[in-house]
Amino acid sequence: MDISDSDPVSLFGLHDKNIQILDRSFPEVKINARGNRVKVIGSSEEVDLVKNIIEGMIGVADRKGSVSENEVKTLITLKSGERKARTPLPKNIKEGDLILYTYDGIPVHAKTPGQKRIVTTSNQSDILFSIGPAGTGKTYTSVALAVKAMKEQRVKKIILARPAVEAGESLGFLPGDLKEKIDPYLRPLYDALEDMIEPDKLDYYLTKNMIEIAPLAYMRGRTLNNAFVILDEAQNATNAQMKMFLTRIGFNSRAIITGDVTQTDLPRKQESGLITVQDILKDVDGIDFVYLSEEDVVRHKLVKDIINAYEKFES
Repeated sequence: MDISDSDPVSLFGLHDKNIQILDRSFPEVKINARGNRVKVIGSSEEVDLVKNIIEGMIGVADRKGSVSENEVKTLITLKSGERKARTPLPKNIKEGDLILYTYDGIPVHAKTPGQKRIVTTSNQSDILFSIGPAGTGKTYTSVALAVKAMKEQRVKKIILARPAVEAGESLGFLPGDLKEKIDPYLRPLYDALEDMIEPDKLDYYLTKNMIEIAPLAYMRGRTLNNAFVILDEAQNATNAQMKMFLTRIGFNSRAIITGDVTQTDLPRKQESGLITVQDILKDVDGIDFVYLSEEDVVRHKLVKDIINAYEKFES
């Protein structure tokens, strides 16, 4: 863990007394603090818990300037109590289909053939396009893969972007500052994260910009290194926006672009970048396309029938 934003003495106390409390509370875990870095070694569950407690200590130090021994003990009690028994995987689900467990202990796994292709292909390709109708779990599966990558320290941050197609018009009439106007567009991304990461930790990640959720336009001019980047609702990105986003990808980064080409909200004369990119990049190594269908719908059973009815009508 990088604690360069905190004073080690304020965080861990004189002679590392707070570290000693953690050592006594978690004898199976080895904690080594040197300079602005802390190394925690042990089982993944115990390491996650200790990391969560240290992040809580950082929050206390930021607010109060230091962390007392009693506050460390309180955090240990609170965070340990948050651990919940993990729900066993259903018998028909293979271990390889498991992506991660939510903080409530619920397994998040690939439920359909299309979702399984997303998981498999994302491990093989730096850039993946996941295209399919509503309700197929494109966004949720992608966010789960991003959270898993960050938990396993394969990336340092998660960046989630969505086009706000009406940002230049309708949003101007909504109350509040820019964030409050944009948030309704980004709400589905928050919903997925809130399922997978406990509230305190999610707040910390958002505050430290380890997780960013922003309109697509905010990506312009940036280079996104060591990141798992997701562009959601990409059917509402123009050709220029799609090119801009794809050229932001930096070193040790991977991206998933999700969308439904049948539900574009762009003006009629504006072509969707998600439609044209399929021809432009179809032969580029390291880029793959996964297509989902109504067979991958995991919402209410009527959603599949609705999709079929619309496809029949439109054809």
